[in-house]
Amino acid sequence: METKQRKIPFSPNNPESLPFWTAAAEGKFILRKCVSCQRVHWYPRAICPFCFSDKTEWVPASGRGKIYSFSIMRRAPEPYAIAYVTLEEGATMLTNIVDCDFNDLKIGLEVKIVFKPSESAFPVPMFTAVTVA
Repeated sequence: METKQRKIPFSPNNPESLPFWTAAAEGKFILRKCVSCQRVHWYPRAICPFCFSDKTEWVPASGRGKIYSFSIMRRAPEPYAIAYVTLEEGATMLTNIVDCDFNDLKIGLEVKIVFKPSESAFPVPMFTAVTVA
């Protein structure tokens, strides 16, 4: 079942996360990592949410993860799926699942990042199922 791409209203208005959106525009996925406790976190912010250190840095991320939980909005004018995805780096992010049959979604499904256009100049990270060859 092919899904229709819906418009994503979005405008990054936080200068703290601007490097993330700039990297996304270049097709790169980066995350914040705390130098003190070594944990990666999502949403990108300068203060570590685990140990409250201000010593954080941008690091490249794999863009791969697994669905932790998901919900399909079938009654919307353009059906869509949202999910919590646990990234290989350990952080969990709320995102959209796109470009796959929603009937095949399940907890533990391996997914990879895709950047989708938004109404701003910056693309938004979403995930799609990893196909097994």
